[in-house]
Amino acid sequence: MENNDNNIGSTFLRALIKDQVFWICIALIIMIVVFSIIADAFATGPNLFNITRNFSFIAIMALGMCVVIITAGIDLSVGSVLALSAVVLGIVMREGYSIWLGAFACFGTGLLCGLVNGYLIAYVKINPFVVTLGMLSIARSLAIVVTKNAMIYEFGPDEDLLNEIGGGATLGMPNSVIVLFVLTLFFIYALNYTAWGKHIYSIGGNEEAARLTGVNVNFVKLSAYLFSGLMAAVSAFLMVGWLGSVTNGIAMTYELKVIASTVIGGANLMGGAGGAFGAVIGAALIEIIRNGLLLAGMDPYWQGTFVGAFIILAVLVDKFKITTRR
Repeated sequence: MENNDNNIGSTFLRALIKDQVFWICIALIIMIVVFSIIADAFATGPNLFNITRNFSFIAIMALGMCVVIITAGIDLSVGSVLALSAVVLGIVMREGYSIWLGAFACFGTGLLCGLVNGYLIAYVKINPFVVTLGMLSIARSLAIVVTKNAMIYEFGPDEDLLNEIGGGATLGMPNSVIVLFVLTLFFIYALNYTAWGKHIYSIGGNEEAARLTGVNVNFVKLSAYLFSGLMAAVSAFLMVGWLGSVTNGIAMTYELKVIASTVIGGANLMGGAGGAFGAVIGAALIEIIRNGLLLAGMDPYWQGTFVGAFIILAVLVDKFKITTRR
C-alpha cells in the first residue's frame, strides 16, 4: 500500500514538473518576491488592488483567446473588437437608454464580430490570421467612424451604475476580478468536463481525425471565435465603467498582450494544448512585470523586452517537453 502511495506521489510530481503552468506560477511567485524587495510600494494594498484590476481585463480576453488557440487558430482582432464594443456601449447609453440595453448592444457587437470571424474561418476556409487581421482594421475603423473621432464621457441616467460595476469593488475585491474568477471557473469546466471542450482539444490536435470521428468541426470552430468576441465585449463593458469614458483608441495593441498571456500560460500556437487557468496566470505575470518595473524605476520601454523573453522561454519549454516525449 505504501509503495502504491509512493508511486502515485512520484507520478504526480513528475507530471507537475512537466507542467508549464506550474513553472509560470513559480515565476509569478519569484517576481512578486523580487519586486516586493526592490520596490517598497509594490506590496502595498492599493498597488495590489490596481494590479489585480488591471490584469483582469486582459485575462478575460485571454480566456476567449485560449479557446481559439487550442483549435490551432488565432484572433488578432480582440483589441479592436473591444474598442468597437465599448464605443457601441457608450453611444447607446449616451442617448439615454438603460445600462441593460447598452450591455446587450455591447455584447452583441462582440458576438457579431466573432460570428464574422468564425464563419469566414470555419465555413469559407480563409486563414485565421488573414481574417482576424482584417477584422482588426475594420473594427478599429468603425469605432473611429461612429464616434467621429471624439471621446464619449456621458452615459445617461445609468452612468453611476456603469461606473460602479466596472470601477467598483465588492468585499475589497475589484468587480472585474470577481467577473474574471467566475468566467475562469466556467471555462475550466467547459474545456475539461464537457463534450464541447473535448472537441476543442481534438480539433487542435488533429482536425481531420476529429472530423472523421463525427465532430462538427465547423460549428465548434465558429463557437471558439464567438467566445473570443464575447470575452472582448465583456472586458469592454467593465473597462468603460472603470475609465468613465470611451475613445476609439481604447485597448490599442491589446491583442499582443492577450496572445502573449495565453502562450506564456501554456497554450501551443500549433493547437491542442492550453487551459483557462494558464491564460489567467500568464496575464497576471505580464501585469506584475509591467507594474514592478515601473515602481522599480526602470525605463518602461524595457517592458516589451521582458515580456518577449518570457514568450520565447515559454515556447522553448514547450518545445523541450515535446522533444523529451519523443
